[in-house]
Amino acid sequence: MGEERLDRIVVRGFDPSKDGVGVEEVERRCEVGPGGKLSLFTDLLGDPICRVRNSPAFLMLVAEMGEEIVGMIRGCIKTVTCGKKISRNVKSNSSISYNVIDNNDLSKPVPVYTKVAYILGLRISPSHRRMGLGLKLVCQMEDWFRQNGAEYSYIATESDNHASVKLFTDKCGYSKFRTPSILVNPVFAHRVTMSSRVTIIKLTPPDAELLYRRRFDTTEFFPRDIDSVLKNRLNVGTFLAVPRDSLKFGLWAGSDRFLSDPPESWSVLSVWNCKDVFRLEVRGASRAKRTFARTTRIVDKAFPFLRLPSVPAVFRPFGLYFMYGLGGEGPRAAKMMKALCGHVHNLAREGGCGVVATEVASREPLKSGIPHWKVLSCAEDLWCMKRLGEDYSDGSVGDWTKSSPGLSIFVDPREF
Repeated sequence: MGEERLDRIVVRGFDPSKDGVGVEEVERRCEVGPGGKLSLFTDLLGDPICRVRNSPAFLMLVAEMGEEIVGMIRGCIKTVTCGKKISRNVKSNSSISYNVIDNNDLSKPVPVYTKVAYILGLRISPSHRRMGLGLKLVCQMEDWFRQNGAEYSYIATESDNHASVKLFTDKCGYSKFRTPSILVNPVFAHRVTMSSRVTIIKLTPPDAELLYRRRFDTTEFFPRDIDSVLKNRLNVGTFLAVPRDSLKFGLWAGSDRFLSDPPESWSVLSVWNCKDVFRLEVRGASRAKRTFARTTRIVDKAFPFLRLPSVPAVFRPFGLYFMYGLGGEGPRAAKMMKALCGHVHNLAREGGCGVVATEVASREPLKSGIPHWKVLSCAEDLWCMKRLGEDYSDGSVGDWTKSSPGLSIFVDPREF
């Protein structure tokens, strides 16, 4: 019976002129979280492809039975770092993605790039599950990936989402690949006090690009088109934290000069405005929990000088700022990162956000400097990856799916 119903389902490209209502209805039915408990709902603000439209190449497919949309999937493709190699007389140029000769640096690691695809937003209407529709959508999306030259495909899911993990690992041939942590911190009614021993500088997009390419282009998943990310309208800015009085004459002379003689410790991050892309809402909370959360906010707002922690208004639609491109150097880098996170909190407060979030590798050295609430965070997200074709060359890093994780990972904000 399931196979007969599946044969009647047509998979086609999303048509914004007629599919909007049907897609929103499927999204409404699909809650994220165990039934009967707290669940997370997403409002895409009327734009079903908002989570992929900023990627270099993207596609959305819908599954239609009769005139009813019963499932959907999104996918995008980009070029990212999958490893590194030592190349003599080579360095990365800040304005382009090619390699140029540098006689002063004979053994600098250079990135190895690959074309990777990402699957997200797979939704199946509850009435059409357990009939193979999810597998059908994934297979058709993977066909598009291959046609466009992607060598790998990966997905991100909750580690306890057993149905999703089973679909991709048992039926689609994916392997468990990385387990990053999603760290979430509430935005309080009061401002976070900034340390007087730290100076925070907002970098221009060209300065930010130069710094990222010079220091972090060998980080796993670093996007080759980082310039497009930094220039996107959703990018709030890139911020650098350095010890007070470490800048000569207190003036910023550009990333090139900074990197030629950096302070002992420094940190950097960028901020993405997810609030203008989608809104989230936690549902299923008891009246007691809602009352407690509201009371903490009232007290925090009434007595901001006490700087009391308060539960954000997550039981109604809220937005978030996402921190990405986190990095730094030196013994006090984690403290610099903590100062940057405080700065982002204050920006998010001014922007009307409910939380600030980031995603980092499980062994990220700067993790201790990122404030977060465990109750709001996900200690172990799960990324699964698949090699799309065996006819690709192993190159200098071999099969990426079999590689060991590094200390850091670059999470693209366009797909969070």
